[in-house]
Amino acid sequence: MWWAVLGAGLGCYLLKLAGLSVPARVLAHPVVARIADLVPVALLAALVAVQVLAAPEGRALVLDARAAALGVAVVLLLLRAPFLVVVFGSAAAAALLRLL
Repeated sequence: MWWAVLGAGLGCYLLKLAGLSVPARVLAHPVVARIADLVPVALLAALVAVQVLAAPEGRALVLDARAAALGVAVVLLLLRAPFLVVVFGSAAAAALLRLL
């Protein structure tokens, strides 16, 4: 058990070290810079999709109040609403749908 924890820690350290050891001329390339800017957005979108659409008990996809709340959040973001309005609006939409 502890070997797995130590191995995971070492792997994380080596991954971070590999990222820091990339030469600056490689990072200055426009394509690499654009990819580096978009990777966090793609990872966050994937995490949101998994949390919204995954069933708590299995591998099925579920459309429930979480998906509707995400839709409300997207609409509010497209309307350029402030962040707190987006958060509270989507939370209210989910709460109302669950109440019904």
